[in-house]
Amino acid sequence: MAKKLFPLDKNYILQQAQLAMEKEMMALILIELKQSFILLFNPLQLKDDTYLQILQQQEFPPNHLSLIYRQLAGIYRFRYGSNQLEILFDGKSHFDKYQEDWALCLKKWLYALGQQEAYVKTMLRMTLLYDNPSRAGFAENRCKSIINEYFGLSIVKRKGDLLMKTGT
Repeated sequence: MAKKLFPLDKNYILQQAQLAMEKEMMALILIELKQSFILLFNPLQLKDDTYLQILQQQEFPPNHLSLIYRQLAGIYRFRYGSNQLEILFDGKSHFDKYQEDWALCLKKWLYALGQQEAYVKTMLRMTLLYDNPSRAGFAENRCKSIINEYFGLSIVKRKGDLLMKTGT
């Protein structure tokens, strides 16, 4: 890992806070995903095979969900990150404050994204309805595209660098 020139840069602390919460927030993503599925596709909560599988499924490869989490975390840093630490008067550390802010924002984003059928279907395909790596990989790419479109972002690779551009 490269040595950071400004170790107290807000974005470094924010990224560390987000990574420390990854497991907890991935669990939140799954809870919100189940709720979104019920609201969109099974509001009467009829106990069919798919519904039961979604509610009971515990095992799936977490790598696809982790990539989506990290994409959302990166979008948050892109939108709300700056290199200036703010002065806190409540006694909290910047790390704790950024974890709270990130968790609140992620919950809002998950609720909004959960209103979109395409997002819910792709997330289910790579997590709770996981059946094979190729379908999950396709769903992951589609989900990234849906998220970028939702936030009006375009991620461009040039000479090995990733650039995020806001759409108009």
